[in-house]
Amino acid sequence: MTHREGLRTDSIYFTLDGAPFRILGGSIHYFRVPRPYWRDRLLKLKACGLNTLTTYVPWNLHEPEKGVYCFTDQLDLEAYIHLAAELGLWVILRPGPYICAELDLGGLPSWLLRDKNMKLRTTYLGFTTAVNSYFDKLIPRVAHLQFKRGGPIIAVQVENEYGSYAKDEQYLMFVKEALLSRGITELLLTCDNREGLKCGGVEGVLQSINLQKLTYGAIQYLADLQPQKPLLVMEYWCGWFDVWGEPHHVFSAQDMTAALKELLDRGVSINLYMFHGGTSFGFMSGAVDLGTYKSQINSYDYDAPLSESGDYTNKYHLLRNLLRSFQNEALPHLPAVQGKQVYEPVVLSEHISLWESLQCVNRPFSSDDPVNMEDLLVNHNSGQSYGYTLYETTIYRGGALNSRNHVRDRALVFVDKHFSGVLDYRTQEIVLPHSQRERILSLLVENCGRVNYGPALDKQRKGLVGDITLNHTPLKKFTMYSLDMTHNFINRLQSLKWKSTSQNPLYPAFFRGSLIVEGQPRDTFIKLPGWRKGVVIVNGQNLGRHWSVGPQDTLYLPGPWLKSGDNQLIVFEEHRAEGKVHFAENPQHGKITDVSRQLFCTLL
Repeated sequence: MTHREGLRTDSIYFTLDGAPFRILGGSIHYFRVPRPYWRDRLLKLKACGLNTLTTYVPWNLHEPEKGVYCFTDQLDLEAYIHLAAELGLWVILRPGPYICAELDLGGLPSWLLRDKNMKLRTTYLGFTTAVNSYFDKLIPRVAHLQFKRGGPIIAVQVENEYGSYAKDEQYLMFVKEALLSRGITELLLTCDNREGLKCGGVEGVLQSINLQKLTYGAIQYLADLQPQKPLLVMEYWCGWFDVWGEPHHVFSAQDMTAALKELLDRGVSINLYMFHGGTSFGFMSGAVDLGTYKSQINSYDYDAPLSESGDYTNKYHLLRNLLRSFQNEALPHLPAVQGKQVYEPVVLSEHISLWESLQCVNRPFSSDDPVNMEDLLVNHNSGQSYGYTLYETTIYRGGALNSRNHVRDRALVFVDKHFSGVLDYRTQEIVLPHSQRERILSLLVENCGRVNYGPALDKQRKGLVGDITLNHTPLKKFTMYSLDMTHNFINRLQSLKWKSTSQNPLYPAFFRGSLIVEGQPRDTFIKLPGWRKGVVIVNGQNLGRHWSVGPQDTLYLPGPWLKSGDNQLIVFEEHRAEGKVHFAENPQHGKITDVSRQLFCTLL
C-alpha cells in the first residue's frame, strides 16, 4: 500500500496527505438512526457540502452487561464507517469512554456503579480495568479503518469535554495511551467549551472548542492557547436538547449561518453538532442536573439541519447555500425525501395490569433493605440498567410516608394496588390512609435517565437508594421485581391472557392493539392524546417514553420497523388510557423557546 500521510497540524491549516484540508464535518450517531436509513442520512450530509462524518461510540450500548459485547445490526460500527468511506466521507471517531451525548450516564455502562467505590472518569483501578477490557474489544474493530491504513478515519477524540470535569490530572494521559497502545495512529484531539479548555488538554493532542455563539473571544482564546495550530470547532451547536416539562429548544437558522460564515471566513474548521440528531430510542436518553434534576426526552431532533425523521429544513438549505461557496466542485444532487403516512387510529382493545405481568419477571428478590437497580442480581449479575423496579413490603398502619430523598427518580405509590401518590425530587412525603389491617405497600420506581454531564456522575444509582420511612420508622423486608421491559419480558407478556378493554383496567397497565399496514410501510409519528405517561413498544421495538407534560407530543416510528400486514402496538400506561393510538405526518413539539436565551447554554 502506498504510504499516506494523515491529518497534520504543522501550521494554522490542516493538511491531509500533504495537501491543505479543511474539516467540514457533521455529527450523525449510528445508534440513533435506524440502520436502513444510514445511507440516506449520509448522502444528505454529503449533498449539503460536508466532507467529514463524526460519531460518538456508546460504551453502554456496546457492552450492556459486563463482558457481553454487541457490535452487530444497529450497532455495527464497522459497517457504518465502511459506508462513510464508500460515499466519499472522512470520519472523526469519538470513542470516549465517556461521551455525554445526552445518553444515560453519558454513555458509560451502569454496571460500573455496582462498585460502591467507583470513581468514573478517573484513573481509579476499577474504572481503568473496565475501560481497558472494553477498548480491547472496540479499538481492533476500527484501527484498520484509519486513513494511514487505507480507511476513512482521519482523527480520533480523546475522551470528551474533560475540562468541565477534571477530577484526575492523569486520566486524559491514560485514555491517550489506551488508544495509542492499541494501534491508533491518526491525529488525536480533545474538545471543550471555553472554560474547559483551561484544564482539558493533554500533551501532544490538539485542542478544539465547542460553542454556539461567537462571544467572549472564544476562537481567539483557542488560537492563543495553541499558536500556529489549526482552529477546529469540534461542536458547533446547531440547536439544543430538550427536557421533559420544558419548551422545545430552537436556534435561529439565520444566526447559525451568520456564525458559521464568520468561522469559515476566518479559515476555521467546523463540525456541526448535530447535523442530524435522530432519536434516543427506548430508555437511551439521560438527564441533566445543575442543581435541579431534569430528564431528557426521546426525540434528539436538536433543531438540526436534518429533522429527527431525516427531512430537509430551512436550516439545511441555508447551510447548503453557505457551504456551496466554499467548494471547488458542484454539490451532489439532493436525495429524495422519505414519504410519510398518517395511518388510521388504532384501538387498543386488550389490556393486562402491571400486577398480572409480574409473573413474566424472572424472579423476585427479597432483602431487609431496599436494593438499588444496579445491585439487583439480574442480567448475569450486571444489575438493572433501565426501566422500572417494583418494591413491595407489608405495612400495618397509615401515616406519613417519607422518601428521605432516596427515590431515583420517580415512584408511583400504591396501597393494596390502589394509587396513593407520587414521590420524586420535589415531593418527598405523602400521607397514606390509616388502617389496622395488614396491607401491601408498592412503589413502582422509574429510572428517568441517569445524569450525563457534570460532577454528579458517580451518584447515579437508581431505584430506591436508601431507606424510606413510615412515621419516621424505616420500612424493612422488601420484595423487588426488575421491570426493565426487555425483549424477553415483552415476549413472555404476550403469552398471558389479556382482557378486553371493555373491562375497567387496573393501572398501571399494558394495552395492546394492531396496526394494519397496506403496501410498503412508511415513517409516521405516534401521538397519544388523553394518555398520561408510559412507554410505547411496536413490534418489540421500544420507541421510548410518552408523557403528557411535553414538549414531545409524538414518537417517531420508522417505516423499516413496520411490516406489511399486522403490526403489534403495546402501550404501557401509568395513570390513564384514552384507548386509541393516533398518527401524524410530522412531529409535534408543543411550546418552543430560543436556546440563545437560556442561561445554561449561554454560559457554555
